[in-house]
Amino acid sequence: MRTIGILGGMSAASTQIYYARLCEKVRARLGGLHSPQLLIRSLDFAEVEALQQADEWAQAGRLLNRHAKALQRGGAELLLLATNTMHKVADEMMAGVDIPMLHIADATAAAVAAAGLSQPGLMATAFTMEQTFYTDRLRGAGLQPVIPGARDRAEIHRIIYDELCKEIVLDESLTAFESIARRLVASGADSLILGCTEVGLLLNDQNTPAPAFDTTDIHCQAAVRWALDES
Repeated sequence: MRTIGILGGMSAASTQIYYARLCEKVRARLGGLHSPQLLIRSLDFAEVEALQQADEWAQAGRLLNRHAKALQRGGAELLLLATNTMHKVADEMMAGVDIPMLHIADATAAAVAAAGLSQPGLMATAFTMEQTFYTDRLRGAGLQPVIPGARDRAEIHRIIYDELCKEIVLDESLTAFESIARRLVASGADSLILGCTEVGLLLNDQNTPAPAFDTTDIHCQAAVRWALDES
């Protein structure tokens, strides 16, 4: 089994989900007491979020690069960046790093396309929905992402940062997310990308009007296949 390095803490809630999902998936494949070989480097999200808000993406990239190199030195053979938004600086993060990184948008796009779907609604942070670093990769895979309107984007972003990243799950926010999902489908979405690693705390295939693709779960599934040399 090959060793997966997780660059996490963005948020801590997300990284906890990654650890649990990776353990579940390895155990489901191998049974018994098996668990994944992992290295986890968890950042202080308050520092990262301050760089996001200050538009200091270059500095954020350098920060992640230092930690990615530390994971490589520690023996990681594959990197997972346990956040969608910070894939904005994936290239900067991987400068001088010699092990591969599994890009969350690529893994997600492949899963949507494999299901025969092509117009996923994207529910994510404002950075991920409004900038092109993520949607361009979806389009490059042949998908046509459907983006929420401005008010819905603002509400999604607020709920992610003010609640989900702090592991606060509120009924009214669930209702808001379900309503936004319905509006995306009404706008032409044939599926939904839960494009922030915490969105799965509220939405799943059971409460969405179209197939939901949880980026955290997809990322973990692809990583386990790689670790077990199944792909």
